[in-house]
Amino acid sequence: MAQGEVLGFEEYVRTRQDALLRSARRLVPDPVDAQDLLQTALARTYGRWDGIADKSLADAYLRRVMINTRTEWWRARRLEEVPTEQLPDASVDDGTEQRADRALLMDVLGVLAPKQRSVVVLRHWEQMSTEETAAALGMSAGTVKSTLHRALARLRQELEDRAARSREAEDIPVRIPAQRNGRHDERGRKRCAA
Repeated sequence: MAQGEVLGFEEYVRTRQDALLRSARRLVPDPVDAQDLLQTALARTYGRWDGIADKSLADAYLRRVMINTRTEWWRARRLEEVPTEQLPDASVDDGTEQRADRALLMDVLGVLAPKQRSVVVLRHWEQMSTEETAAALGMSAGTVKSTLHRALARLRQELEDRAARSREAEDIPVRIPAQRNGRHDERGRKRCAA
């Protein structure tokens, strides 16, 4: 790579790193993982920088690299659950409602397949058009629309299910066992005198 091309890449990263980091943070919930994702994508893009003829498409190229990398990580993930006798105390973050909503949304996004999550992030968070999303993901506009439709339906259903479970947990009645003496049967009803 010539010195001018290296400086071109460095200048691009310097000017676009905040926007690219926001994109990475929307693809993976953990901020440290998002930084790792962006750094990996930048390293992969650096080697192919001279192959990107139209540098105005560099953002789309880098987003695609981030999506592919995140998908590779997702496929290669190992379960890191460790059995334990006692569950740790759940800590409640003392943040604002906005932070709670964001955490819920990030959690709910986890139920989507990687392709669906990518479409939702690009269309709604990045506010890309259907055509831009299709170009970034290498799919047709119709596939973007149908994938987005199914993903949003899945998100709505997940939110409704969680709300229903929450309501059920609040409305569980406390059952008091029926008195058991000679005048009541097992269900607590009075017996008829014979």
